Amino acid sequence: MESDNYIPFDVTLRPMEDTLPKRDIYSVSRLNAEIRSVLEGSFPLVWVEGEISNLATPRSGHSYFSLKDAHAQVRCALFRNRRLLLRFQPKDGDRVLVRARVSLYEARGEFQLIVEQMEPAGEGALLRAFQLLKAKLEKEGLFDTARKKPIPPFPRCVGVVTSPTGAAIRDILQVMARRFPAMPVILYPTLVQGEEAPQQIVEALKLADARGECDLLILARGGGSLEDLAAFNDEALARAIAALETPLISAVGHETDFTIADFVADRRAPTPSAAAELATPDQAHIRQRLALLEQRLRRRLAQLLQERSSRLEHATHKLRLLHPRHRLEQHAQRLDELNGRLARAMETHLVRDRHRLAGLKERLLRHAPEARLRLLRSRWHQATPRLLPAMTRLLQVRESTLQQNHQRLLPAIQHRLEQKRQHLGGLARALQAVSPLQTLERGYSITLNANGEPLTDAKQVSPGDRIRTLLAHGELLSVVEKGQQTEDSIPPG
Repeated sequence: MESDNYIPFDVTLRPMEDTLPKRDIYSVSRLNAEIRSVLEGSFPLVWVEGEISNLATPRSGHSYFSLKDAHAQVRCALFRNRRLLLRFQPKDGDRVLVRARVSLYEARGEFQLIVEQMEPAGEGALLRAFQLLKAKLEKEGLFDTARKKPIPPFPRCVGVVTSPTGAAIRDILQVMARRFPAMPVILYPTLVQGEEAPQQIVEALKLADARGECDLLILARGGGSLEDLAAFNDEALARAIAALETPLISAVGHETDFTIADFVADRRAPTPSAAAELATPDQAHIRQRLALLEQRLRRRLAQLLQERSSRLEHATHKLRLLHPRHRLEQHAQRLDELNGRLARAMETHLVRDRHRLAGLKERLLRHAPEARLRLLRSRWHQATPRLLPAMTRLLQVRESTLQQNHQRLLPAIQHRLEQKRQHLGGLARALQAVSPLQTLERGYSITLNANGEPLTDAKQVSPGDRIRTLLAHGELLSVVEKGQQTEDSIPPG
């Protein structure tokens, strides 16, 4: 019988430690680092809303606080470079909206948020509403430069729509008192913050515009957060500003603050003080300008007086030279001279005409018609016996010559006509020999296409074409049914 310790095959015994899997033991630092890597890689930037508590800002400039709600809290770190970009100063109890990275503080193994951006809670929604309203009104054209009214350089009265107890009205009055103390200012009091503020501002603007007391209006408020300036981002207020007949300067907040009222207004001022400077002229500048204009006016008046004095002196001298008495004396002397010249000229003409008339009478007597006629009658009676026989002989010679010419011309004309008749008969016979009518008389014909052109080839027509055939007596109209081309040419007829 075998012993209980008998082992029937070869077995090598090893320590138990060698048979267990090898352990991966983390250090605390390694564990926190990997957890941090997993957290930061698994979460994108997140928006978290909560209340600040336990806020601490050491000398390094970084801020550390807890962000909590009614059921939980989380540690947050806001580093100095991000904190300097904030538009407000956070404090314990403020409800804020942060944009942060999820992380882990390895040194203590604490879960935390690294804040990249912070704004008061509710400001994000206000900003989105601001952007939506701005885009809507801009699309409708309320921000167009073409519809904005010019700011009068010298208004007779300025109206200010703002809170009567705020710093804005004090700044405006202080600047106006320094720049132009004589400028009348009318305050239209209204709330500039809160739920009732937009409606009160609209009513104040409508009242100021309807009363027409002011040439220019200023809508003013001091600086603040986006929530504080919400009254000036109201749509009803924007449309009321656009409907104003009176020019409006918007001076809401500080230089970096922009509201819907700024875009709709005719002019935007970065601060209420700047609005007061835009609305009023500078009295020192006006005095300087008036002094300069007075100096230029005095110089111009002196120059004009000198020019007019010179012109007056010259005109007086010309008037003395052109006095009517001098002109009358000159004309009287000229008239006497002309009368004398006229009398002498008339006397000369009369003497010359008398001499001419005497000469004409003498010539007329020498060439009297009675004497001329007597002379001609005497000469005619003397020449008549000699002229009659000569004229009779001349007429007989002319008559004999005419008869001879008539007898010779008649046979010559008849001979010439006979020659022309014979030549014309020869030409007629030659023309008859080559006449196409003679060819037609022998049975031939001429075929023309629709355009009146003679056809010499069957290819010149197609089936369906209309043709015209000329015969010796009459013509035929035909329609082509078929064309056929022959090789042999037809000899001429």
